[in-house]
Amino acid sequence: MLSAQILQNTVAGLKNITKFDISIIERNGKVVASTEEDMLGKQIDVLQSFVNSPAEGQSLAGYNYFKVFDNNVAEYIVAAKGEDVESYRVGQIAAFNLQTLLIAYKERYDKDNFIKNLLLDNLLLVDIYSRAKKMHIENDIKRIVYIISADFGGNAADGAAVEFIRELFPKRNRDFVTAVDEESVILVKELTVGDEEEIERIGKDISQKVSEASGQHAHVAIGTVVNDLKFVSSSFKEAKMALEVVKILEPEQSVVNYNKLGIGRLIYQLPMTLCKIFLDEVLQDASLEHLDEKSFVTASKFFEYNLNVSETSRQIYIHRNTLVYRLDKLQKMTGLDLRSFDDAIVFKITLMVSQYVKYKEEREQGF
Repeated sequence: MLSAQILQNTVAGLKNITKFDISIIERNGKVVASTEEDMLGKQIDVLQSFVNSPAEGQSLAGYNYFKVFDNNVAEYIVAAKGEDVESYRVGQIAAFNLQTLLIAYKERYDKDNFIKNLLLDNLLLVDIYSRAKKMHIENDIKRIVYIISADFGGNAADGAAVEFIRELFPKRNRDFVTAVDEESVILVKELTVGDEEEIERIGKDISQKVSEASGQHAHVAIGTVVNDLKFVSSSFKEAKMALEVVKILEPEQSVVNYNKLGIGRLIYQLPMTLCKIFLDEVLQDASLEHLDEKSFVTASKFFEYNLNVSETSRQIYIHRNTLVYRLDKLQKMTGLDLRSFDDAIVFKITLMVSQYVKYKEEREQGF
């Protein structure tokens, strides 16, 4: 069924052109859109005999009525005010317009439903190709899956968020935008080039525009490039893993590519028992939970500037001796000297494993 907003916009546009009042009525007799305010929500029970009749049009009580069909069933009734020839012509135009709109909506809905089932692996291989052929969806072109996660101001599956992402690519009719849960929107994008530079640029562009529109930090996760529809679900699963990894281990990062997860992918796939054994062996009686914010920031920046004491102190605007003091403090607490390359690697992995364990434990406890 078309939304009330779409129907209302349709009749408003038609009135601007024809100057006639037009209403759209559901088959049960309820007026769902109208240019006459007093008609909205009104119940017109006298139309039931017309709905059940073989006639496609009828003049009754000052209106010309026309049926709009869906699978040979009268889904809507269009009412044009007046019973003259001009009203009859306007009613026919409005009915044709609505019929075309309904067909286009159904086609989009069918494609959206197909893409959802494709992403979720709900289709047999033979169904993928046969249904794609019927809907004129090409198989052997390069595609990639992007998952966009942000505060869309409500349920991502309610349509508004999907439409927003769709509007970012208005001329790309071979791109598909949908949602399979309440938290993220999925873009299945055709690639013209398919190199890493283009893929990253698209991701950054989406992240920036979504962040600007929502006023919130947006994550964009990217799967791998596929050349066959049957592999689209694999790209989706990869993007989904990338999204979860970045939210656990690097939440400040906006765009994450599955191909560039590095050690994060390895940690994500480790069993919890092995992670805890590793933490116990490295930290012994220490705990990263006791580290203050300054220590975490210092360690993070120290890694960012390649373990260079002078450059790190300059970039975070502290004296070199202050940075050395903080590094010594970290060494006392953890037994790891971040100025040593080997210890720095161990600390980085320990930090990531600790974040992963904490996330998993909170999930198990229902947080």
